[in-house]
Amino acid sequence: MSVALDHVILPTTDQAASAAFVAKMLGLPEGVPVGHFICIPLGNGVTIDVMASDHHESVHLAFLVDDDTFDRGVAVLWSEQLPYWADPGHTNQGAINHRFGGRGVYFTDPGGNNLELLTRSMPLPPVPPD
Repeated sequence: MSVALDHVILPTTDQAASAAFVAKMLGLPEGVPVGHFICIPLGNGVTIDVMASDHHESVHLAFLVDDDTFDRGVAVLWSEQLPYWADPGHTNQGAINHRFGGRGVYFTDPGGNNLELLTRSMPLPPVPPD
């Protein structure tokens, strides 16, 4: 069996707000309640399972998106006057990076998690055959 990512858990202090925000940023329908999660299905079979948590460390999720989804997400940040940064350390506010010939932006969800939209992945070296 090959290995595939099934889901990630996004802990947050405001489950409904974070789930709605992530879905809006990605241009997806709002998530579906499943048990104590709100699950947002992505196009590749992976789900983001948003979970209420009063005590959690900030997590980082990076979403590889097409140019239209990126533009829509940045438009949400602009229209809602939310801060965004070109870098993961949040030092270059109000800017978009152009790494790897694409575009990228970092922002936080209502629960304080560090999220990213990017249009090009980091190039990885080839994996040597077994």
